Formats: sequence, structure tokens, C-alpha cells
Amino acid sequence: MNIFFQDPWWLILIKVVAMFVILLVWTIFNVWYERRLVGKMQHRLGPIMNGPFGLGQALADGAKLLAKEDFRPKNADKWVFNLAPILTGVAAFTTWTVIPFGGEVEMFGVTTRLQVTDLPVSTLFILAIASIGIYGIVLAGWAGNSTYSFLGSIRSTAQMISYEIAMGLSMVAVFLMAGAMSTSQIVEAQRQTILFRVPFTDMTFDPGITGWYAILLFPSFVIYSISMVGETNRAPFDLPECESELVSGYLTEYSGFRYAMFFLAEYINMATVSAVCTTLFLGGYLPPWPLNLIPLFNNPWFGPVFFMIKVQLLISVFVWLRGTLPRFRYDQFMDLGWKRLIPISLVWILTIAIAPGYTIGLGLALFVALYLIQVWRADAVADEPEHPEAVEDQVYDPFAGGYPTPPRPGQLLPELAGVVSGRDETPMAEATAERKDF
Repeated sequence: MNIFFQDPWWLILIKVVAMFVILLVWTIFNVWYERRLVGKMQHRLGPIMNGPFGLGQALADGAKLLAKEDFRPKNADKWVFNLAPILTGVAAFTTWTVIPFGGEVEMFGVTTRLQVTDLPVSTLFILAIASIGIYGIVLAGWAGNSTYSFLGSIRSTAQMISYEIAMGLSMVAVFLMAGAMSTSQIVEAQRQTILFRVPFTDMTFDPGITGWYAILLFPSFVIYSISMVGETNRAPFDLPECESELVSGYLTEYSGFRYAMFFLAEYINMATVSAVCTTLFLGGYLPPWPLNLIPLFNNPWFGPVFFMIKVQLLISVFVWLRGTLPRFRYDQFMDLGWKRLIPISLVWILTIAIAPGYTIGLGLALFVALYLIQVWRADAVADEPEHPEAVEDQVYDPFAGGYPTPPRPGQLLPELAGVVSGRDETPMAEATAERKDF
């Protein structure tokens, strides 16, 4: 069977156009939605002037970017500079081809699913397309022939690769539980309800709660939730765009329509990782409990409504994080990915493989153990003296290491003795003396 063209070509074309329009309109709405929600959190109004409730502000911004002068730095690589935003934009749209908006429906006399296509390895396809998006960021920083852009792209690449590993490992637990890598099959696997056993008896009862993997695989859900924020370079993990260090990161040399492509891809990627999270952990297009007990809401045409509501709630979490948390330090950020998320994911996957029927209890036990370890470490740090005893023979030098200022004239840095020292130049010494006399 042809896995790419399971529907007539004209129906696939309708789905592609509909998906493209939905993503564009949704992105415009999310730009407005983020500004309004952050405004509420920070006790200000946000956009209110253009259009009803300020809805026209996002359209005005988009029109400004399209009409703005689109220039390229003199020494930039012409072809790569133009290719980078296209790669990032195409990757952002392509991922949605395997995201299911709903189940099987009857459309123009054809039974089809509310998704462009489905593959036996759809989740691996999502990870592969996300890797292509990284190429666009790397090429954008390199092609601009700017130190700030290049360093921003390298930092962004290291960040996305690091957290993509943790994200992929969190998906492995879903593969083991669902027994499939197809997105639609993973959603349908979460339709099964959770059976509760009466203690000390063989009796069970079914309250109708669907087995979302956010419940059954709670550690994987938490790891994915953290990883998706790092994957999208959003606050508090927006290290590639630190205004104090790298200006706008890999975007520094871009303007006009090419900048708009990156801006569009960022917001689509925010919706993409939220949609993947909804599909893998929150039941996708399935109605939540107790609405799943009402036959009316099990209609597949209600699927897109539930799906988009879940995705929008996750996008709200992105906005919430941006409006409340400060930016991480880069070493803290990388330690979180490599020293915590990845090892915990490996231990959790091994646990599921050994005892797949006890995921809820094992997940709670894992989190309790991690919490106790964190409390123990916090107590150990608290027991350390806040101010270590000063060594009398040691001379404190606030400019040791030459940072944030270079060595002063005549200053010898203790740790760089014989390597770097300030030169006592006569003109500078005379100028200093004159200033003091003045």
C-alpha cells in the first residue's frame, strides 16, 4: 500500500491548503495572544489600538515586515543567506503533515483521516524534520559573516541538539506503551480507559478515565515538556538570543521578509511541539474526561476542537514561562539537559521495559526519589559556611583575570604572573597625573 498517498490527490491538496491557512491564521492569533496574556500578567494592557481588542496589531506587524527594506550584508554568502530562512520555514510547516487533527470522517464521499498523511514511523519523521530546521539556524549564523550571528547559531545548535536527545528519549517510553510509532495509532491507544483495582480484592471498576500517557508516563511527560521549551529557544531557555551577549543571535543580520520567515517559524514551532505533546501525551483529538462519557463529543468532527484547545493551553504555558521566569545561565541550562534529563530518561525507559504494568507507581516513586535527593543536596549546601574564612596572607584583587576590564597600567595579575601584565606607558601615566592635578 502506498503510505504517502492514501487519499485522492485532490483531497490531499485540500488538506494541505487547509493546513497552511490554519497555521498562518493561528500564528497571527498567537502573536496577539502572547502580547495580551503577558500584558495581563504584568498588569498592562497590551495591544488595544488597531482593530477590535488590538487584533489588527499582528497584521500590521506582518505587513511592516513584508514592506520593510530587505537588505543583505556586503560580505554575506548570497545563496546560503537566502536558503537558511527557507529551510527553517519549510521544516516548520512540514512537521504538521503527520499531526492528526481528528479521527476518521466522511469527506466528499471519501473516508479519510483529518491529517494530511500518516506513516508507520511518523514520530521519527517529526524528529528528522526538526533536525533539518537546525541546519537553517546554523547556515543563517554562518552566512551573515558576523561574529554575533555565528556565535548565536552555534549556541542555538548546541542547545537544540542537547534537548532533542532528551525529547527523543521521552518519546521512546510512548513507543513502548503504545506499541507503535504512528501518530494516529498512538492517539487511539490512549482511548483505552484506566481500570482501578479495589485493594485486597480482585474487583475492578472503570470510571471512564482515558489512559493519557501524561498520566501513565508522567516522568516522560515532564521531560518532554522541559525539552520542548529548550527546543524552541523560548524563555527561560532563549540563550541564543541574549540581548546582553549576542544581540539577536543568528537573526542579527536579517530583516524584512527573510526575518519574517524566521519569526513565523518560531511561532509555528511553538505550536508544533505543543501539538506533538498533545498527540503523544494528552490524547490528541480525544475528548477529555468526563466529556468522553457523552456520545455527542465522541463525534470525530469535534476532534479538531479538542485538539486545538489542548494545543492552545500548552502555548499558554509557553507565554506564562516567558512572563515569569528569568533567563538561565548557559552552564545551568546545559547541565539540566545532559546531567539530569538524559540520565533520568534512560533510567525511566529501562524501568518501563522491565515492569510495563506499573508505570504510575514507578513514576511516582522516581519523582519522590529525585525530590529527596534534591532536598538532601539543598541541606548539604545550606550546611556549608556562607562566608569561608579569609586567608590573611592572600591579597584580594577585584580585577584578577582581566575581566570585566583589562589589566591596569603596572598591574600584575596573580594567576597570570609572567604571562599578562599591564604596561606602565609614560603617555598614559602623564595623562593620569594631569587629570589628577585638574
